[in-house]
Amino acid sequence: MFTSLEKKILTVLAFVQFNHIVDFMIIMPMGTQLMRLFNIEAQQFSLLVSSYTFFAGLSGFLASFYMDRFDRKKSLLLLFTGFTLATIFCGLARDYHSLLIARAMTGFFGGVMNSIILSITSDLIDYKRRGMAMGFLATAFSAASIMGVPFSIFLSQSLMWYAPFIFLALLCLIILVGIHRYVPSINQHLNEQPVQHVPRTTFWQPVVSVLQSPVQRVSLIFMFFVMFSHFSIIPFIATSQVVNAGLSEQQLTWIYLIGGICSFFSAPIVGRMSDSYGKAKVYFYSIMFSIVPIILITHQGRDGLWLILLYAGLFFISAGSRMIPAQALVSAAVSSQQRGTFMSLLSCLQSLAMAAGAYIAGLIVTIDPKDGRLLNYPTVGYMAIGVGLFTLVILQKLKYLDQPTATDHEAMVEAEVQGQI
Repeated sequence: MFTSLEKKILTVLAFVQFNHIVDFMIIMPMGTQLMRLFNIEAQQFSLLVSSYTFFAGLSGFLASFYMDRFDRKKSLLLLFTGFTLATIFCGLARDYHSLLIARAMTGFFGGVMNSIILSITSDLIDYKRRGMAMGFLATAFSAASIMGVPFSIFLSQSLMWYAPFIFLALLCLIILVGIHRYVPSINQHLNEQPVQHVPRTTFWQPVVSVLQSPVQRVSLIFMFFVMFSHFSIIPFIATSQVVNAGLSEQQLTWIYLIGGICSFFSAPIVGRMSDSYGKAKVYFYSIMFSIVPIILITHQGRDGLWLILLYAGLFFISAGSRMIPAQALVSAAVSSQQRGTFMSLLSCLQSLAMAAGAYIAGLIVTIDPKDGRLLNYPTVGYMAIGVGLFTLVILQKLKYLDQPTATDHEAMVEAEVQGQI
């Protein structure tokens, strides 16, 4: 279990995640509305989605050179302030190109925040409880689906399409106060003996140190394909529900509501199971389970509201079931003094994987000129399943991370990087 202080910190971090996730997710259920208002094609909409993730990847790469040189609280405050300003710009956009630029700005600041949150969580919570911590943070995704996204859709439908971004910007200001008040200064990594391969004066030293560690390289590759598999499907889920499954844009709120409720209850359970039975084992079974909802969600037609909601609920459960053990597992691949660099590179590659997944899906999916239906979405589903199964091959090289205790493993990683093993 967590101490009172740990609960407060995790709660604030979960609120940061909540706002970040809603801001990122809201653009997708607005796909049909934006394509109509701006008169754009599916490929242009996928670019609107992938621009966020591409610039998130760019900022993650740049941050990897500096992230371990500063107090993690100060870094979070700086990045979230930039995220708040970028969200305001999204609310001020009035055409496709200005929104595209604003989404890129939001991604630039928002993409690195995830690495800061994971670094803070990993620094404060030992490996044996880290699955529960990741599960707790994952409830932010559930809350975003249950409350944030449906309310944002309501705002966009009832007021103006940009109203959700104004709402999120106001919420950001409240969260900034919470970060300042409750998140403590986290700078222990600044006082530890650095792990390095090259002289400290070398600019590339932080990244080189990470990339020269075999376990960290494999972890980065592993998470890249995890995210690619997951995100190749997501951008067109909402649009397919409208044009393929026959839901109204107002009924989309039920998809996120039911999916969020399912993941809200499943995420803590998956986190506890990851700590009890092993992160690698839970991830393996989660990938196998995910095959069914991926096929259902990408092949569905006009199956009726209740079946559509069932498919969505299963997909949301499978999404969290994959990400929670995967993130907890790779968090053990690095010692605290390198964690900021590693997590920044991880966010960079995850963002690039998300952008690549969205862009490639946009190339595969086409719109039927006769009735406006999405075509070739099942092909995207098969691609996602294949990449997901490929991650199980990479997983074999990381399974040993579950064996030692957190303290022993961090010492082992440090020894490995220094060439002692």
